[in-house]
Amino acid sequence: QVQLVESGGGLVQAGGSLRLSCAASGRTLSRYAMSWFRQAPGKEREFVAAISWGGGTTYYADSVKGRFTISRDNAKNTVYLQMNNLKPEDTAVYYCAADLRLTTTQAYNYWGQGTQVTVSS
Repeated sequence: QVQLVESGGGLVQAGGSLRLSCAASGRTLSRYAMSWFRQAPGKEREFVAAISWGGGTTYYADSVKGRFTISRDNAKNTVYLQMNNLKPEDTAVYYCAADLRLTTTQAYNYWGQGTQVTVSS
């Protein structure tokens, strides 16, 4: 099994930047695709970004394209989400997910507990 722990969330003003991290651990490690999702109060969880195991394939939601960058360091078992030019609409709990299959849907086997990102106006 795989455990995922997010970190790096916090409170920032509009236009600011933040980098989220997701550390993976477990007795066995596979070539997992990784993804970031977010959920705002009263709304459904939505896709943000995804990356293949080798990092050569990435996908982004239209709402964050050009502002957010997903990357990973397999030697550290960590995936990152660099968020620039943050907007109040980005306020949400951000979750990382992992699975053997790369997808933009919520069909991932492993999920972290989430980290809060709040962008003030």
